[in-house]
This record gives sequence, C-alpha cells and structure tokens, in this order.
Amino acid sequence: MLKFWKKKPAETPTPPPAEQAADEQAADAPAAAIPHDADAGSLDNPALGEALSEAAPPAEPDTEEHPFEVPAAEAAPAKRSWRERLSGSSFARGLSSLFSRNPKLDDALLDELETTLITADVGIEASTSLVEDLRKRMHKREFGDAAALLAALRKELVTLLAPVQQPLDVSGRKPFVVLTVGINGVGKTTTIGKLARRYRDENRAVLLAAGDTFRAAAVEQLKTWGARNSVPVIAQGQDADSASVIFDALQAARSRGADVLIADTAGRLHTQGGLMDELGKIARVLKKLDADAPHEVLMVIDGTTGQNAVSQVRQFRQIVGVTGLVVTKLDGTAKGGVVFALAREFGLPIRYVGLGESATDLRVFDAQDYVDGLLPASIGA
Repeated sequence: MLKFWKKKPAETPTPPPAEQAADEQAADAPAAAIPHDADAGSLDNPALGEALSEAAPPAEPDTEEHPFEVPAAEAAPAKRSWRERLSGSSFARGLSSLFSRNPKLDDALLDELETTLITADVGIEASTSLVEDLRKRMHKREFGDAAALLAALRKELVTLLAPVQQPLDVSGRKPFVVLTVGINGVGKTTTIGKLARRYRDENRAVLLAAGDTFRAAAVEQLKTWGARNSVPVIAQGQDADSASVIFDALQAARSRGADVLIADTAGRLHTQGGLMDELGKIARVLKKLDADAPHEVLMVIDGTTGQNAVSQVRQFRQIVGVTGLVVTKLDGTAKGGVVFALAREFGLPIRYVGLGESATDLRVFDAQDYVDGLLPASIGA
C-alpha cells in the first residue's frame, strides 16, 4: 500500500547561483559525499500507516548527496555590541531623545515616556502599567531626578524580560528536533541557516529538512544554506508532502547519529486553516518515531510587525504548541518594543533575536543586554 514511500530522500546538490545566498560569505567547497544509510529514507514501517495515509505521494527526490560532516569553523566577522546594533532603532532613538536634554522629573516626562513605549509597540497595557508604577514611586519621592527615573526604568524593563531569557538547550535528546514555524516573510529559512551555522560551529552534527514545499524556491534556498555551511539537507522538491519530507529527515538523522534536526515548514498566515492543520499533521507523524518530537517548536517573529506578532503567536500556540520564539529584524525598527509585549502576554522563552544580517547577528537573547542597547547609558548620552 505504501510502495511509493520507499524512495530514499536525497540531500543537497551543488549549490544554486550566488543570488540565492543570504547574508555572509560562502563556506569552502564541501568534501566528498558519504553514502546515504540504507534505511534512512524508508517509510516501510507498519506503525506509520494511519498517519502517512493522509500524505500525497512525494515528488521525485533529488539524487545527489552532500557531505555529513562538521568542518572547521570559518572566521567570524567582528561582532558589534547590542548597543551598536540597537541604537539606530526608532525605539532607542526615542528613549535617547527623551533623556538627552536632562529633563525635569515630573508627570509630563512620564506622559512622554508612556507615549514612547506605546509607539514602540510595548503595548498599551504593559506601557500604562509600567509608567503608572513609576509615577506612584515618583510621587512617593523614591527618586528625585531624571537620572534616577532612568535607572528605575532600566530595572523594570529587565525585570519584565528576565523570565523569558531561556536559551535553547539542544543537548537533551539525540537527535534534538526543532520544528520552525511562522507566517510568510519573517525570515524563517534564513534563521534556520543561521542556526545551522551556530550549531555546526559548536561541533554538532546538524541535518536540515526542507519541509517548505509550498513556496517556490524555498527548497533551493535551504539547500544554499546547507551547501554554505556544509550541512546536509533532506528534500523532495516543491509540492511534496511536507510531513513525509520531515519524517524522512528524522529517520536519516537517527540512522546517522545527528545531534540536531532543524525542519523548515511553509510560511502561513494564522488565518489559513488548511496550512495550519498541516502543522498538526507534521507533529503527529514525527511522534510515530519519537513520542516527544518535536522537542522545540520555534516560532520566528518579524520584529517590524509590532502588535500583529501578538495575534500570530496566540494562533500558532493554539494549533501547534509553540515552545520558543525568535524575533528577527530588531535593528533599525520602531517596533522593537514587541519583545516586551510578547514577554508580558505569553511568557514564552525568547531563544534568539536577529540584530543584523550576518550569521553572527542571530544572538542568544539576553534581557540585560537588550535593555542596555535600547536605553541611553546616562542622562544626556
């Protein structure tokens, strides 16, 4: 009944043209490929009948293979500080402008602060609650000037973000399965490529699954990242069944002893019921091999979307059980306050934030560094 499932998935072929490349320099040319394990692409497992009977036959898989190795790390570009990356954002400029004139400590200053926070998408409830707390403390004379207010604001913002500062630990399971989700255009595939680079540089064996079979060129884009980082990619081409591609990749990751499997999925709006249901199907199919998979459902959020990100997370969390967030494009945006809104609304771990285009600009989230990057170092700074 499932004869067509016995085709083996194949891995990344020769990388596509340079225009597909994303942010940084290409890695050295990969070494010779190793053979695919005989059972890595087979779905001939009776336990899978019910789950996989939903899937359409996969497209003809690619046949060339890519090396499964952990090459020497490339020289990383100089890493800019959080303040350097965030100081150009409208959010940081607004806060800097507010305190740069050594303002008088009064209710008018707090009203301006509240407006700045709301404009930066911290959210009306979070902004109002924060400012009213500061206002009460000011009236109680707990601080007497704008410098003391700035210090109190810094402490309050760090306190709000500290609970969601939870780095992703991929060492608990092998392979550790990361399922990435999000709407169209948030930088999901690029984030996967940067994560692959990060884990590869940590000497972890990484495998990628090209589960976005809906968007034209998505598979080729992921293969480009795989080729650049010498990371294998399991793919079956556009319009293949996403669940079967990711299931094949988990089989391959298990048979090869990979440390981490990162699966791409089609970008979808939270209002697209059919595509949202597909995420539930992917999770069900993975559990046929590992009852705990996926071990992380990582949702990628575009920081420039502001409060729309809150409704996106709410919907995805209901459908697929989001366990962690990546917030991208936070440098140069007026909407960086959405990080605070997400922390207050959901309390979900913020695993990484994107502060630029290079692979090293996908940073492990640090509450103190983030707040310090937004606020001026002192009055008049």
